[in-house]
Amino acid sequence: MVRGKMKQNSNIYFCEDKNFSPEHLERLFSSVGWLAGREPERLSRAVAGYKTVISAWDDDALVGLIAAMDDGEMTAYVHYLLVDSFYRNRGIGGELVRRLQEKYINYSMIVLHAEEEAKEFYRANGFYEMKNILCMGFITKHD
Repeated sequence: MVRGKMKQNSNIYFCEDKNFSPEHLERLFSSVGWLAGREPERLSRAVAGYKTVISAWDDDALVGLIAAMDDGEMTAYVHYLLVDSFYRNRGIGGELVRRLQEKYINYSMIVLHAEEEAKEFYRANGFYEMKNILCMGFITKHD
């Protein structure tokens, strides 16, 4: 496990392995109200399939995660970025983004879709709205 501390006097550490349980993911995703937390086994398989996963831990508690896929050369796509609501506003999300940006520094772009209320966070971390680009989706499963 590759670990890196966030700040002095912090118990938060970051790693790039995927050694977390479905229960870790269920707790994290449920803490922010994301429906994917209702399917922890499926979510665990999905997250394991991402090329890049960087997680934030407080001892043995998963408190943040960023997951991205890429084409191997030019474009990386961030699918998940979430931080446990109890741990927000401590720099964890920004550090996850910074580590991802560092990993993809030689790529042409890192893209993502985000909820409207996260717009200022992403702007503060170097992202910008791409003009004339529309985010669209096709829902294949309904609850």
